[in-house]
Amino acid sequence: MRVRFWGSRGTIASPGADTARYGGNTSCVEVRLDDGSVLVLDAGTGARVLGHALIDEAPPRIDLFITHLHVDHVEGLGVFEPIWRPGTELHLWGPPSPVASVDARLAKYFSPPLFPVHLSEVPANVTFHDATEGTWTVGGATLRSAAIQHAGITVGYRIEADGASLTYLTDHEPALGMDLETAAPEWISGAALAWEADLLIHDCQYTEEEYAARVGFGHSSTAHVAAFAGKVGAKRLAMFHHDPMHSDDQLDAMRELVLERWNVEPDRVVIAAEGAELAA
Repeated sequence: MRVRFWGSRGTIASPGADTARYGGNTSCVEVRLDDGSVLVLDAGTGARVLGHALIDEAPPRIDLFITHLHVDHVEGLGVFEPIWRPGTELHLWGPPSPVASVDARLAKYFSPPLFPVHLSEVPANVTFHDATEGTWTVGGATLRSAAIQHAGITVGYRIEADGASLTYLTDHEPALGMDLETAAPEWISGAALAWEADLLIHDCQYTEEEYAARVGFGHSSTAHVAAFAGKVGAKRLAMFHHDPMHSDDQLDAMRELVLERWNVEPDRVVIAAEGAELAA
């Protein structure tokens, strides 16, 4: 199972000289299985470049997993080139709601006046699925989703395939209302999904000083990420959902703060960077 980052920023795209090393596109991660299956996690602005790469390859099926419907996680859907090709078989998975279907909620963004075309008019063959809490299979992968702590309906995903496990928990605030150091794992948001994951991709938007003024915003600090990764026994951590105001140098400093709290080998903590590939 190979992982490639196409966007790792949060909130809003932030291109520029200060973000060139780790990238300015918002959340989008490609997962490739040994059997050739293509899984995509979120459709932020990074989905634009990924979409063009996939057109050259023309995979028979693409599965796109949306964690939640905040704009920075769906704004790349309209420029995701496979959705404009009639031969594309796209399965789009999103957080369930008792009020409206996934496509009905996405259409609030993917329709006039916010977008010139209605979601129902795209030429691709799109099938919408609720990512309900539970387990299912896609290609050679077993997937699991569960609700996690964030504003609005948000899910995290765990992918198990090719003898490895990957957990994706962007926009996650497990420390809200609890002490991660002392809490039992079964009471911590996302812990079951992340348990002993070979690769944990986790929100790390704030420093401790920044978090103090942003409690309840739905994101984690360096200390929270270190505590969470240690609590679930993650084999490797990729810091994700970088604040748009943080320069690449600031992200390097935040990685050092994580390592100060989580006493592991330095190569077990990486900063998610556009274009970087990891093996789960």
